[in-house]
Amino acid sequence: MKNDLLYIDLFAGCGGLSLGLHNSGWHGFFAVEKNQDAFKTLEHNLIQKKNHFTWPDWLEQAPNDIYDLIKNHRDELSSLSGKISLVVGGPPCQGFSMAGKRVKDDIRNKLVDAYIEFINIVRPKILFLENVHGFTVGFEHNKKRGKPYSLIVKESLENMGYKVNSKIIDVSKYGVPQSRKRFILVGTILDNPTDFFEDLENSKENFLDEKNIQNIVTIEEAIGDLLKANGTYKLEKMKNFDFGKYGRSTSNYQRLMRTGSSKYPDSHRFANHNYDTVRIFRELMEKTNRMTRVTPSMNLVEGFKKRGVTLLKKGYVCSTITSIPDDFIHYSEPRILTVREMARVQSFPDWFEFCGKYTTGGQLRKKDVPRYTQVANAVPPLFAEQVGIILKNMIQ
Repeated sequence: MKNDLLYIDLFAGCGGLSLGLHNSGWHGFFAVEKNQDAFKTLEHNLIQKKNHFTWPDWLEQAPNDIYDLIKNHRDELSSLSGKISLVVGGPPCQGFSMAGKRVKDDIRNKLVDAYIEFINIVRPKILFLENVHGFTVGFEHNKKRGKPYSLIVKESLENMGYKVNSKIIDVSKYGVPQSRKRFILVGTILDNPTDFFEDLENSKENFLDEKNIQNIVTIEEAIGDLLKANGTYKLEKMKNFDFGKYGRSTSNYQRLMRTGSSKYPDSHRFANHNYDTVRIFRELMEKTNRMTRVTPSMNLVEGFKKRGVTLLKKGYVCSTITSIPDDFIHYSEPRILTVREMARVQSFPDWFEFCGKYTTGGQLRKKDVPRYTQVANAVPPLFAEQVGIILKNMIQ
């Protein structure tokens, strides 16, 4: 195992970060993802289609929990110490998100401890962690704010001998059509990690020029060829739903995303809205001329009861994608976005196919990871590719 560009992806989800690293020349050793549907998507695209991961004989190529991995394969992981160039991935963010309930005792928050333990065992040359902005904000207890998890991780890594730096980055400045601010942390036993952020900023113009896209991409430039008005068709296994067809590409971003795609866009299934929902959506669209978040308290439309929804508009970059499908109304059609449209906003290419059910609800939200959630939780591949290039330069 002498490949200098070998990495491990922790909490890999459906593979957005791994896809970006693949496109930048890295090679996966293995990925750790607990959820069956998310792992199936990663496996389908990056293992079966791209043969991206080497995968060790001692680890089953299946969904794996990081606790079980450390418990059952500590010796094998210890044998990797100093041999892995890069470990990427951030612990699940739902417990930290400022958009959610920020539950201090959310069990998912404890995955930070497992992450730190894994790093201490494997000792990669470089580590890259991505998480929500709320990762930098401590939880309140008795009107006092505790130490943020970002600082806990930073201090733990420095105690291991890593040089660490971090920054909040908005990926919309890197060609991703979405205003999405994320906490990025880089730790290294090599160069000064400050250089990573400087190099990432300085290289984005050339990267985007090579892709022939702008650094700022609007929602219409991202999904304007995926309108329901382009026509629909039926699938035998989902007869009750309409699936969308491609329209004419009207932007370089659309053409980039459609490279290598099939005849029809994957996961482009339209929701079956009832008459009253379509009416409410249409009236809300007519009442506003800019992209905004609307709530029932604004009294814009009779019958609107949902706690809030974002109205997308032409000429604007999409706001942060969430795992709840009906959080957004399309900019020109009275409907929510499809999985494929959300994947476009996240910069997943159209050849990347999603597995599992489309959505879920109620208590199942705590354990299910359907297609909408897989997309929303991912690191945007276009940004991850730029990250991969800079990390590769640090190694080489």
